[in-house]
Amino acid sequence: MVTDDRRKDELLAVEKAWGDAHRALDMDTIEDILSDQYRQVQPGGKVVGKKEMLASYRSGQRRWEIAESDQHEIRILGESAILIGRWRGKGENTGKPFDYQARFLAVYQLEEGAWKLVSDISVPIED
Repeated sequence: MVTDDRRKDELLAVEKAWGDAHRALDMDTIEDILSDQYRQVQPGGKVVGKKEMLASYRSGQRRWEIAESDQHEIRILGESAILIGRWRGKGENTGKPFDYQARFLAVYQLEEGAWKLVSDISVPIED
């Protein structure tokens, strides 16, 4: 039987791979981590799916110098998990620099034995 501690370790490895894939613009890894059911709630309330998210990354107009998360709190709920953490992003998007921190909530689901990101939302951290 897989313990919750082992599942948390596996999930943290996926979360690290998510940040690494952003910095490298490794589209295969980003696509693999996203569930086909993926939905993101964006600032202003717009909801986008996997197709739209991947298209925005493939535009070639974004680069990441920093893309990482920390301050993780994980709750395993059977074959689902809720991850709350802090995201740090720095880079350039459509010629404009960005540098921000946000608190995020991500929902993961085990699909065919692998953790897949099903949904996320983030709120900027004000200084």
